[in-house]
Amino acid sequence: MPELIPVFSKEVIAQKTAAVAKQISSDFNGRDLVVIGVLKGAFVFMADLIRQLDLDSFAVDFIRVASYGGSTESSGCVRILKDIETDIEGKDLLIIEDILDTGLTMNCLMEVLQARQPKMIKICTLIDKQERRQVELKPDYACFQVKQGFLVGYGLDYAEAYRNLPGIYHLTM
Repeated sequence: MPELIPVFSKEVIAQKTAAVAKQISSDFNGRDLVVIGVLKGAFVFMADLIRQLDLDSFAVDFIRVASYGGSTESSGCVRILKDIETDIEGKDLLIIEDILDTGLTMNCLMEVLQARQPKMIKICTLIDKQERRQVELKPDYACFQVKQGFLVGYGLDYAEAYRNLPGIYHLTM
């Protein structure tokens, strides 16, 4: 039977999200910004984050990629399941991700989006797990750094379960 061990409460997540939103608002003030959420995991974090952005306007879009399936380990094989619909040429991009782990998914995504000639691409992640990184990649904004464990809750899942939890938990099998 899986066990859920609390890692971050909803209150701590809200505080960190507000701080990151403040920094993003400062950095992108007056810019032509497109915020791209990576589905499905980032939707909860992205919704909370963009509601706190103090910007006049920005576009919102989504991309869906798959690399985990029903496993706790990235397969290393990244598939784009839903592409963005916004023309990003010459625009500033902010990719919102739930967790930056091995970096394989984000690295692939960056290559795909870079080929569409945006002005710049920045990465914002809820959780940065640097210890498992397999490619040279660092987020521009990160709420939390976590060393170990498979995390669920607040949009993060295991085989589509646990996304609805208000906090973030370590899932032990």
